[in-house]
Amino acid sequence: MICVKCQRNIQDDSIFCCYCGRKQSKLPRKNPKRANGLGSVYFDEQRKLWVAQIVTGRRYTKDNKIRFSYKRQFFKSRTDALKEVQQMEVEENTAPDFTLAYYFKTYEDGKMASLSHDKQKAHRIAYNRLKTLWNRPVKDLTINDLQEVLSASCGSYYPAKDMRAVLNAIYRLAAADDRTINPSLPSFLHLPKLDETQVEPFTEDEQLQLWYSYESGNENAAVPLIMIYTGMMPGEMRCLTADMIDLDKQEIAGAGMKTSERIKKVILIPNDVIPLISDLIENHPEGLLFPMSEQKFYGMYYQSLKDAGITRHLTPYSCRHTTATVLAIHENVAPQTLQRVMRWKSTRMMDRYVTPSDQDARKAVNKI
Repeated sequence: MICVKCQRNIQDDSIFCCYCGRKQSKLPRKNPKRANGLGSVYFDEQRKLWVAQIVTGRRYTKDNKIRFSYKRQFFKSRTDALKEVQQMEVEENTAPDFTLAYYFKTYEDGKMASLSHDKQKAHRIAYNRLKTLWNRPVKDLTINDLQEVLSASCGSYYPAKDMRAVLNAIYRLAAADDRTINPSLPSFLHLPKLDETQVEPFTEDEQLQLWYSYESGNENAAVPLIMIYTGMMPGEMRCLTADMIDLDKQEIAGAGMKTSERIKKVILIPNDVIPLISDLIENHPEGLLFPMSEQKFYGMYYQSLKDAGITRHLTPYSCRHTTATVLAIHENVAPQTLQRVMRWKSTRMMDRYVTPSDQDARKAVNKI
């Protein structure tokens, strides 16, 4: 073989030239190694350039294999590449950490702020149930991760539904930053079965019992009676103040909550409960008509039923169901009129609130 330097003949298996001492074979170039997490610098044989490279993310394939994404820059010298890879790491580390907590803060300051107070409270509770995932990057979470936390923290339908709603909002925001994220992933979550029992309205006899109790001196009976006759929700009743009420116009303004329809529409006051509301205003001319905690308000409500001799368990929402049922079935009010009284967005809400009894059904069939 010929020496690569002096061009003299030497033995074929020679590693060094016996004349000039030149090494005859080139060892393969080794890429310099850096510590984990500090990026890497290596020589690209094809481009004949030095590469500064850092890992910017990872994702999972359908067969559960990890695929990394990289950021690279090319340089003519290794020195320049080493300087740049350090700067790239600094810039990457100062970038936002796109975790579940990061996107919830964005959601909380944005769209969530336009929701009702109760819905915002429900979404914060739902977010707290996701605590084990707060510091996980959204792009690294799988459907199994989400389902495991949801199933472990929620045994009923509506809390799980709130968790899914929060995750949907987070994933839509995350997908705007990273197209590899599926914004509809939370929609595949399995929720517990909805086991919603029908709310029972007050019967005519039970309403009379409340009236007799009120006239006998049980002032607390005014609470269920006012809610039955106006269709008010418990939260609306609790926030009532004297300046919201106009007895001359027979309406209440500013007490509506939860939906846009209930917020913008005034609550109509029937003639029968004007004396009850007048007594409340007289006792509390300033501030809340029911200056007490939510727990005490509910306690007062249930005690008023007990004092009236009502033995069935009728929740405060039974009052609103009574309003709809009495007007729709007993008074035969038109659906559109009932929609206005109840402050619904659609008459389809009748399917949920109007509950005919067996006696109502018997009266109906006897008219055939």
